[in-house]
Amino acid sequence: MSLEKNTKITPFLTFDRQQWADLRKSVPLKLTEQDLKPLLGFNEDLSLEEVRTIYLPLARLIQYYIEENLKRQTVLHRFLGIETPKVPYIISIAGSVSVGKSTSARILQALLSHYPKERKVDLITTDGFLYPLATLTEKNLLKKKGFPESYDIHSLIRFVSDIKSGERNVKAPIYSHLTYDIIPDQFNVVDQPDIVILEGLNVLQSGMNYPSSPHNVFVSDFVDFSIYVDAEEELLKKWYINRFLKFRRSAFADPNSYFHHYSRLSEQEAIETASTIWEEINGLNLRQNILPSRERANLILIKGQDHAIETVKLRK
Repeated sequence: MSLEKNTKITPFLTFDRQQWADLRKSVPLKLTEQDLKPLLGFNEDLSLEEVRTIYLPLARLIQYYIEENLKRQTVLHRFLGIETPKVPYIISIAGSVSVGKSTSARILQALLSHYPKERKVDLITTDGFLYPLATLTEKNLLKKKGFPESYDIHSLIRFVSDIKSGERNVKAPIYSHLTYDIIPDQFNVVDQPDIVILEGLNVLQSGMNYPSSPHNVFVSDFVDFSIYVDAEEELLKKWYINRFLKFRRSAFADPNSYFHHYSRLSEQEAIETASTIWEEINGLNLRQNILPSRERANLILIKGQDHAIETVKLRK
């Protein structure tokens, strides 16, 4: 562990892989290789060793935070003289397109569902709060999809506010990566789980990104613990292109896919197209809106080659 006293002032403690792995202590690994496989992203090949090294210590840390959060809630409700409602603990996971935040979210969901006891852990992505394709087209925002202005931020904030108020049966729209659109009249329903993991590009963003946010309130105001999954942009672009090439041979080949026309590209054309999309959309969004939110996280997971996490930064 490094306090970085001799280099720069920082609000973070820094751990290499071994230092972080040592903090696992006696947390049991209940996942098997068979359990892990469906949790992985399309372009990732993480091992159980990565789960042991990185995610088990993280699960242990979050468990401590949850215990302290419950104690604070009990004190507050005792002071106010009210019954203690069941309020989910909200964890947010942010990061760039192609960094693997969805995989991190699924692994954390699987671990926290069984440690230290059986718990209900819901996973919601903010993709469902993107404006429908027709609205994005009308607003000329198709090339800004994933940027702050492409989200129905009022609905997203109402959603997390209702969860944090202990409301029952809170609905989240569902997004289809096949049709590139919101699925009409279909919802994920969040009904007072123990934990909600909220994953998306925008969960750490603030007033600079959403000047029209209702009452100057942001998603991060309702989050108990925030994680940012990080990597150098060179790696992110490489992973994005590799994923695009794999989709070209699989998901894009589906005639119902919004991106079906990409399946007819040659490999070189596909590489050039993916590179252009990265530079004009995803990379630009990363630099302008996503990366500036990184330092607001409670924990930063920094990846190197092959999606392996090399460094962990924990807010002091």
